Amino acid sequence: MRAAVPTQEREEAAMSTRPTEHKHLTGNVKSAATAWLRDRGEQARFGFTQPDGTPVGSVVDIEFKDRGLRVHLDQAVPPVWDGESEPVLGVSVPVDRDTLIHRWYVHRIRLDSEGTARRVRIGTEAFARPTEWFDLDKCEMTEQGLSTPAVERIIQARSTPPPSRWSPGKARKVPEPDARAEGLLRRLLYARRVDSVVMVTQVCREIADLDRVSQEIQGRLEAAVRNAHVWLEEQAEVRHRLFARLDQAVTDQSAGKVRKLLVRVNATASHDRTQAEDAIVAKATDYFAGLDNLTQEAVDAEAAAERTAAEAAGRVRTILKGLRRHDAYSHDLRDQVQTLIRSAAAAGDRLPAGQARDVDVWKKRAADGARLPQVPLHRQVGRRQWFDRSCPRCHADQGEHCVLAEGSDGGNMRDFPHDERLQPIVDERKAKQKAMPRHWRVYEVTCPDCGQGPDARCKIPRGPHRSRAEKAKEFTRLRKSRPE
Repeated sequence: MRAAVPTQEREEAAMSTRPTEHKHLTGNVKSAATAWLRDRGEQARFGFTQPDGTPVGSVVDIEFKDRGLRVHLDQAVPPVWDGESEPVLGVSVPVDRDTLIHRWYVHRIRLDSEGTARRVRIGTEAFARPTEWFDLDKCEMTEQGLSTPAVERIIQARSTPPPSRWSPGKARKVPEPDARAEGLLRRLLYARRVDSVVMVTQVCREIADLDRVSQEIQGRLEAAVRNAHVWLEEQAEVRHRLFARLDQAVTDQSAGKVRKLLVRVNATASHDRTQAEDAIVAKATDYFAGLDNLTQEAVDAEAAAERTAAEAAGRVRTILKGLRRHDAYSHDLRDQVQTLIRSAAAAGDRLPAGQARDVDVWKKRAADGARLPQVPLHRQVGRRQWFDRSCPRCHADQGEHCVLAEGSDGGNMRDFPHDERLQPIVDERKAKQKAMPRHWRVYEVTCPDCGQGPDARCKIPRGPHRSRAEKAKEFTRLRKSRPE
């Protein structure tokens, strides 16, 4: 799993935040926090720190008793993770994956509009997990800091050891240094998978300090460390190119590239920066902050369009994953397929070639399926008849379930038989019904009593003569052909 791509919320850079917006945000945060703490018997003090001349309201300090929170509404002040106050980040403030891995989670804050009011919500973000949002009344202050319902689940998931695997026979006793070495090898593999330079470096240091391991394990450790050092050199080169691209974008005065690369740098390369890297980031930040409003709005609009396309591409990927269990169009899938087609159009060239081909397949299936009956065939045929004959689509024999005939899940059992298997049953039923003569209606025969012809009522007020009704029954019994 690759986690280098920043979340949507992190991509919403706050470099264009205005002082008037700060004023409204801090006012809402202060009033909501005051009410929240008052309900818990706490009284808070608020401070509006301005380090290095940052705008008023970039940081809001909430202090009560011996604990405190520091709310970062924009990127002007970097969070201090091991300070006296716990950082709470605005949705635009980036956090790198290494911080998420080591801290397990971070908290975020946002304001949702409800009519004319603004409601404060707290989000908990963890590595490889989507941010979960909660109303303030579901949050608590504990000895460990701010807590939400998501925190308990994250701690439990990280603290619970994996279930042990039982194997028959006598268990092999592993020496303690070898067991620790095995754990370090697993951690190193995990760190490589999540592209965490910090974790890889830390695990390599721990392996270097390990001694008294067996010769076999020592060989594996040395090979793993050699590969890790090669990987670290590759990541250093990737990082070097990233900062070089950002520096070049500033030189070229390409505002869109500067914004995109600056967000990526803050999200993936915020740790252990050199002076040269800090200088590049400062130059890029100053350049973007100095843009006129019209240019910033154009860049923000371009970024919003990219986010929209990325979200649409994500929906396409999710819908196609769900549609793998189907190899034919049905009215039950109409809403999903329509959403798929709209999302693919919004994603544009962001779709990989394979997904684009799959979308085209479902477009054709939807066009051909416009002529399908509104009631699916598996609802028109009794379940006992589903497997009375073989399937011409997937070649399932009589008595066997149909399987998916196309797609990556081909060969897996379908929920319902293919229409090609059920259509002959429906057609035969309709042909049989058509061959059976329909009942004669009373007013289709001439009345023997009053002589009224077809479609004419008898000359009595209480309905047709009995003889006319008996004649209609006789014609039906004799299967006499009905008049055209």
